[in-house]
Amino acid sequence: MKAEKSPIQTVTSWIRRQPPKVKAFLCVVTAMTILVFLRVIVHEHDNLFIASEAVHAVGISVLIYKLTKEKTCAGISLKTQELTALFLAVRLYCSFVMEFDLHTLLDSATLATTLWVIYMIRFNLRPTYMEDKDNFAIYYVVVPCAVVSLLIHPSTRHHIINRLFWAFCVYLEAVSVLPQLRVMQNTKIVEPFTAHYVFALGIARFLSCAHWILQVLDSRGRLLTALGYGLWPLMVLLSEIIQTFILADFCYYYVQSLMGGQLVLRLPSGVV
Repeated sequence: MKAEKSPIQTVTSWIRRQPPKVKAFLCVVTAMTILVFLRVIVHEHDNLFIASEAVHAVGISVLIYKLTKEKTCAGISLKTQELTALFLAVRLYCSFVMEFDLHTLLDSATLATTLWVIYMIRFNLRPTYMEDKDNFAIYYVVVPCAVVSLLIHPSTRHHIINRLFWAFCVYLEAVSVLPQLRVMQNTKIVEPFTAHYVFALGIARFLSCAHWILQVLDSRGRLLTALGYGLWPLMVLLSEIIQTFILADFCYYYVQSLMGGQLVLRLPSGVV
């Protein structure tokens, strides 16, 4: 006699059988439902951005635990950590010269821990680094981000160099996780701590995206004009949406694996 499935397992099995278009539609509906929920319960939407940075910090903490306790950096992309350090350093510079606030302190802490992770991978745990799997050429993202920042950047009264840096870090943040996704694509098997870290990045990206979308809705679009004119305001919003959808596929399989009680995440072909 077969054991009865729980409602969650039944729903998960049904979703798993659906074609890709239906799954995509369900993801969009779910995201919009969560946005409505956040709009109702979170009155100060800047807290969503703080929550995003906090979740990112939690993800970094998971990596630190992996590096210190398991003494291995297998499955971690050094290039994603370097891109993360780069956009955090640029954003930190912009915060110092343009608007020093709580986010500056949070970014400082995240940058310090990211640099520590880079040091551990490059020196202490170098023998366990999967260099052959971490084969994404970072100039594929750095150069286009630099070019786009020259073409589309804020039109505020700040110095042109600061405005270019601001645009560059926004664009680079949106695609900084691509090398990590390439590593997982190459290995197909993602061990728990790396999966937790990437999932934390996905949640952080979603909260940051929700922050901007809700801010735009509540200001009835005035926030976009406050950021400047031209294509820049739309590019900010587009960057937030892109970095959310880049990780959406992985987050789906992470949750599915978690509900199935699997400790190791196995990605099917074509994912990420």
